[in-house]
Amino acid sequence: MEKTLSRRVFEGLAQFTLTMAALIFLPAWTLLYWQAWVFLLVFCGLCTAFSFYFLRHDPQLIERRMKAGPVAEKEPAQRLIMSIASAGFVGTIVVSALDHRFGWSEVPPWVSLAGDALMALSYFLVVLVLRQNSYAASTIRVEDGQPVVGTGFYGVIRHPMYATALPMFLAMPPALGSYWGLLAFATILPALIWRLLDEERFLVAHLDGYANYRERVRYRLIPGIW
Repeated sequence: MEKTLSRRVFEGLAQFTLTMAALIFLPAWTLLYWQAWVFLLVFCGLCTAFSFYFLRHDPQLIERRMKAGPVAEKEPAQRLIMSIASAGFVGTIVVSALDHRFGWSEVPPWVSLAGDALMALSYFLVVLVLRQNSYAASTIRVEDGQPVVGTGFYGVIRHPMYATALPMFLAMPPALGSYWGLLAFATILPALIWRLLDEERFLVAHLDGYANYRERVRYRLIPGIW
């Protein structure tokens, strides 16, 4: 089983990397795009490194996160939400690449490199969240025997996965040398908030102890604010 899972992970990472490259270089219509090469090295490199880390240390988490996207969701509202979020993600990448092609933005190199650094930091924080909650699947569901995690990041805010991932998406357009890509990113935020609220409704109904946890940890996304 482990060998089969490893093969699935490898194939998924290869397909993801090729898809990301196509989303960038086809709209940009050039390979002379250093920001894109650094972006792919950082983003896809981190995805690969931490996928194999969890494959070794928590293969069940990898199984839970292998199925993702609108098709994998069981709730109709979540299928719609993930469709919007996926379109926003693709739009962020494509608009940033078009920006490079047509020169709409003038982004200093240091800003692009700072975007890469922010992506790396954000991804590292996401990994820490995943280490605290092995049940953090890519889809909204509750498994038999699943506990409520209320320590670490989850003792401060109720949705640390979203909070730590948001800076990564925000950093993508500058990392690709674009400011206009931030407009496409703006579509992800309302979809994420909608998903978060709908997820809470689902967890209160299906996860024992979540209602009490929600009363104890007041803030959803930003400590002291919301």
